Amino acid sequence: MTQTRADTTRKKHLRFLGVDVFPWIGARPIGELTAPDLVQVIKRVEQRGTVGIAWRVHKLCGRIFSHGIVHGLCTRNPARDLELRDLLAPVKVRHHAALTEPRAVGGLLRAIDGFVGQFATRCALRLAPLLFVRPEELRHAEWAEIDLEQAQWRIPGPKMKMREQHLVPLSRQAIAVLQELKPCTGAGRYLFPSERTTGRPMSENTVNAALRRLGYSSDEMTGHGFRSLASTLLHELGYPHAVIERQLAHAERNRVSAAYNYAEYLPERLKMMQAWADHLDTLRAGAVVIPLRGKA
Repeated sequence: MTQTRADTTRKKHLRFLGVDVFPWIGARPIGELTAPDLVQVIKRVEQRGTVGIAWRVHKLCGRIFSHGIVHGLCTRNPARDLELRDLLAPVKVRHHAALTEPRAVGGLLRAIDGFVGQFATRCALRLAPLLFVRPEELRHAEWAEIDLEQAQWRIPGPKMKMREQHLVPLSRQAIAVLQELKPCTGAGRYLFPSERTTGRPMSENTVNAALRRLGYSSDEMTGHGFRSLASTLLHELGYPHAVIERQLAHAERNRVSAAYNYAEYLPERLKMMQAWADHLDTLRAGAVVIPLRGKA
């Protein structure tokens, strides 16, 4: 059974609760718990040096108390009595490392072409800059979602962060990689199956490990960094912000209609994705780059 993003998140939350909450207050009736009890739990997590998890634990506990109120198990939500800005240090935002200087990007692309290792991993590395989807979306890609004739990859909503279907136009270069990959993994479910079993996708660390093998440290380039790479250079090339954001699947729903149009800006995105692939070829070749200035 495919492990969706929701499944992964649920397991992560249960792990936080199992390690940081249940051992300390899990055996007590929820109606007896107070804000000081929650403070002790949260501060214990913070003292471990994991401030980000402390904020998450607070949010998770708040959701549990809200559920308890609805079902008559408690009458108050102690999490709402806490002002975390006064209790915890702010979370330091970590940006995903990425190369954005054109010559450095060209060097990265040439290094990927010379990657020696699993063929499927090499294909994943080659597709990452062309498609710039999230690493989770790439490694969970299934052949049933790929339409080579229509040159489209339709990612189902449950796999997306925004929980809505996403459409990725496939450039000629992306199709060429997929056609090379299909004889290798096309008989199975996943484009990039695990080395141990074809019933699961490759490990979440596979692409990052491959980048390390190519000589790029975690402070230089990450699998998620291909998104920042594409966003930065596409903006520099003059493409409209809204078109880039839609292709990155950053766009939020229209709050009035609560609708998400996965085909929005599709003609512009089709042109942009092909021009982007051509641009990467230019960078790979080390040629002088002339900005396109939004010819989407």
